[in-house]
Amino acid sequence: MSTNERSLVSRFAMEVATGCATLAAGVVVVLGALEYEIGWDEGGPQPGYFPFYVGLIIIAASLGVLGQAFLNHRRSREAFITREGFARVMAFFLPLAAFTVGSYVLGLYVGTFVYLAGVMIFQGGYRWPFALAVAGGITGFFFVLFERWFQVPLLKGPLETLFGIY
Repeated sequence: MSTNERSLVSRFAMEVATGCATLAAGVVVVLGALEYEIGWDEGGPQPGYFPFYVGLIIIAASLGVLGQAFLNHRRSREAFITREGFARVMAFFLPLAAFTVGSYVLGLYVGTFVYLAGVMIFQGGYRWPFALAVAGGITGFFFVLFERWFQVPLLKGPLETLFGIY
C-alpha cells in the first residue's frame, strides 16, 4: 500500500508493536522457564530447558524484527492498513463477534441461522427468501449432523428449550 491512500496505521508502528509484544512474550517464557531447572542431568533435559531456549529464540527474533523496522523506517513509509481496509476488516469481524455473542445467548443453531442469513442478505446482497432457505438448510444440516448422527450436543438456547429440542 502506498502512502497516497489514507493510512490509519503505518507499517512501522505495527512492526514495532509486534516486535515489542513478541519480545514481552519471549521474556515471560524465559522467566517462567527459570523457575525450573534449565540444564541437563542424568535423565536428560530439565523441565525448563526447552522453554528457556524457545524463549531466547523468540527474543532474538523479536529484536530482529525491531531492528529491521528501525533500519527500514526512513526508506519505507508504507501503510499497514488504510481506512478502507479497516472498514473491510470490521465488516467481517463485527458480524462474527455478534455471531459469537448471539450463539452464547440464543444457542449455536439460532446464532448460525441469524449469522448466515444476515451476512447473505446485508453483505452478499442475496434476496431474503433465498438467504433464509440457505441459512435454514445449513443450520438444519448441522443439527442433524451433530445432534443425531454424531450425537454430540452443542450449545442450546431458549428457542430450542421452548420447542423441546435438547
